Amino acid sequence: MPLLDAYSEFQQQLPHLPLILAGPILRRTDPDSVTVWLALKAPSIVTLRVYTTIDGQGKTIDQERLTGSRATVAVGKYLHIVAVTAKPVDGYLLEPGQIYAYDLEFGDRNQTLNDALNAREVFPFITISYLEHNLPTFAMPPDDLNHLRIVHGSCRKAHGKGQDALPLLDGLIEQSAAQPYCRPHQLFLTGDQIYGDDVADPLLAALGDVGTTLLGWEEDIPYKGDFVKGYSRKKVSEWKPGQRTEIAHNYAGLTAMLDNQPERAKSHLFSLGEYLAMYLFFWSPILWVNPFTKGKIRGKKPKTWDKEVKAIQEFASRLWQVRRSLANVPTYMIFDDHDVSDDWYLNREWCNRVLGKPLGRRVVQNGLLAYTLCQGWGNTPEQFTSGQPGDKLLQALQQWSESAGTDELAWEKMGKYLGVPGIEAETGLPKLKQDGTVLVLNRDYGDRTPSLIWHYSVRSFKHEVIVLDTRTWRGYPMGEDQLMAPPMLLSPTAFDQQIEDSLDKTDQLKAAGESRIEATLIVLPTNLIHASIVDLAQQWYWRQGKVFGTDVGDSWNFHDVAFTKLLTALFQRRDRIVLLSGDIHYGSVVRLNYWSHPCGELQRQASGYIWEADEGCRDEPSRVKEAQESQNPKSASVLVQLTSSAIKNAELKTYLAHTKVKSLLLEQPQYWVGWEKPPQLLEIITTPDKVRIQDLPVPGEGPFWQQIQVPQGNWDIAWQVALKDERSQPDWRYRTEWSKRQKAESVPWLKRHPQPELHQTSPLWQKVLLGSISWLWRNRWLQEGEEIVGCNNISVVCFHWSPDEDKAVIQEMYWHPPWKPTSVVKSRYFAPLRLESPPPLPTY
Repeated sequence: MPLLDAYSEFQQQLPHLPLILAGPILRRTDPDSVTVWLALKAPSIVTLRVYTTIDGQGKTIDQERLTGSRATVAVGKYLHIVAVTAKPVDGYLLEPGQIYAYDLEFGDRNQTLNDALNAREVFPFITISYLEHNLPTFAMPPDDLNHLRIVHGSCRKAHGKGQDALPLLDGLIEQSAAQPYCRPHQLFLTGDQIYGDDVADPLLAALGDVGTTLLGWEEDIPYKGDFVKGYSRKKVSEWKPGQRTEIAHNYAGLTAMLDNQPERAKSHLFSLGEYLAMYLFFWSPILWVNPFTKGKIRGKKPKTWDKEVKAIQEFASRLWQVRRSLANVPTYMIFDDHDVSDDWYLNREWCNRVLGKPLGRRVVQNGLLAYTLCQGWGNTPEQFTSGQPGDKLLQALQQWSESAGTDELAWEKMGKYLGVPGIEAETGLPKLKQDGTVLVLNRDYGDRTPSLIWHYSVRSFKHEVIVLDTRTWRGYPMGEDQLMAPPMLLSPTAFDQQIEDSLDKTDQLKAAGESRIEATLIVLPTNLIHASIVDLAQQWYWRQGKVFGTDVGDSWNFHDVAFTKLLTALFQRRDRIVLLSGDIHYGSVVRLNYWSHPCGELQRQASGYIWEADEGCRDEPSRVKEAQESQNPKSASVLVQLTSSAIKNAELKTYLAHTKVKSLLLEQPQYWVGWEKPPQLLEIITTPDKVRIQDLPVPGEGPFWQQIQVPQGNWDIAWQVALKDERSQPDWRYRTEWSKRQKAESVPWLKRHPQPELHQTSPLWQKVLLGSISWLWRNRWLQEGEEIVGCNNISVVCFHWSPDEDKAVIQEMYWHPPWKPTSVVKSRYFAPLRLESPPPLPTY
């Protein structure tokens, strides 16, 4: 009889663990409120106290300024979660550029934070502080953008390739813990904080045991059947690690494995206990109390199992740094697909095939419920106050958990609060409704049940961050032949609510003298601008009808209406925008210069050509001069996309893009023109003897081109000339350029990771050959690519900001270099935010 994994006896370990299983994680932090998230093994009333420090330097505790208490929510018998918010005492507001400390007390247990962190038998010396007073601290953002430091990153998979980059944040904070203008002020995790679909087999074995023990009951999961004819159920423990691919595909409709990679779903998370345990395992070392058994003992494929054990144990070895850093910087999060499952809500086909199956719907709701408890609650704690949708959700959750998952009414209530669409009784498919010219998931339940809102804004002293939900408010094209068509990532209603309303609110505060915001940042989980090879690959897969596995539909430029609307919505209200993005598993910086044409008619006249829309136009030199003078930066805007990915999930293709190999295919500037009515985009490509105009690809077909001869030497304006015979002057135009990555700089003060031990039993000739290849690969010259950081990374964003046009945004990416994996380097990108005049009009 094979030996059981140590985690099957987790219940015997539980009494010896500290009260706090995960956290504290510092979450939303505003001048008038501070929220801290925790997961405990027992119920408690948690009190949060926030203190000023002497001279705002953090070293010495001063006065209590904010306080608040909240009872934990009984998610399970041994799992009690809370996001407790402190409010001002006597009207005190947190001030810019100051360091504050906080402490926690736990009800009648008479325990402080440091008491609750430690357990004598197993964890006697835990600290999450950087300073001698032993309390966690944080720095409020400054009122000068030149001192602002924002950290961001995405995509963290325990057994993903390469070293985890999130522990580097610990070193960044430690180095400047007592310097309020130097330490990080905010952290944005922009998607895929966990991978619910791609889980290592040994980790799933642990998650199942721990999750079931913490809940105190085992979840009955819907299995075969459908919503119309009925379905059977099965205990989640009956689906073993490494054996879930066919279940995920056939009975849940999930698509993680559809790219001929069945291993991606072989240990897919199904139950709520598994999803919740995943977060605790990713954010804290407390539950990693026992070693994993070997594959041969478990009766599994030894090589695969043991390889995954090695990867996740290396991941766990630095979780103490992750835990400490998350306790000491305000942290904001938003989901992307892997937080639930690969391709989550990608298109209508995915929604139908997954939400139309009882198991698929259960997986989606479990993943979204775990996200709400572990991520969403801390983003918008006001939604979880008395009488609000979040509070009602928590009540329904406790009711469902007390019934050991059998209370179907409570389950249905939770689905409504989470915004999971209802099911059509006749078809068993998810309900949709029309929003403008597209369809959206129907959240109107007929009983006025309000659902949670996932997007949010953070307004600080001089900057605002608008975090978008590009998953649950997608606009799907209508028609039965459009099931797999790429959606609008924001439907018309979502544009109004997430962008227009957020910008309106800031403008209203500024008009009332209550805001001095100067910079706008947008968190966009999926990239606005991709590398050309990614676009080409996605277009090819789209024409082949292969959209799953390659995320065809997550690209903004696959839906020109949505792309046009996004740029228009942003640039009508702001002339400088910074995007924080992830998803794509590499880091980069792209700059987009945008010009609107409020004087389009005059410009068309000045071009020297007769346009159908401009009756009576004449070629007059005075008109030319007047039009050129009208081309000033007032109609100009600039957007910079800062991408940081992956924290831990690098791939061979990103490793190659990181090197000088990518220099053979450097990203070229792109020129685009667009019209508002009807929305349309055209790319203009110049060659030595002609200009080509490219329409966006038509589904199932390739792009269409026009070719026009242009005068030699006028390539900077040829794209304008190319349009003269075909249509009216565009309403706007833009140019994209990729920023160069500066030479990597050593960061010797950051904590170094130990080099994993390698045990080679290969023949001597193989060792020599592999050693030679490794030496060539690790060569620093080869690794100093020009545009992309393809190794695991995390980024710090800062600003160069002056009263005039001399403004810029800087992204510093931290990563482990292949030529010395135990060290840390940073690559710097500098992107000007100046408003440039558009290219000159042609004067023939």
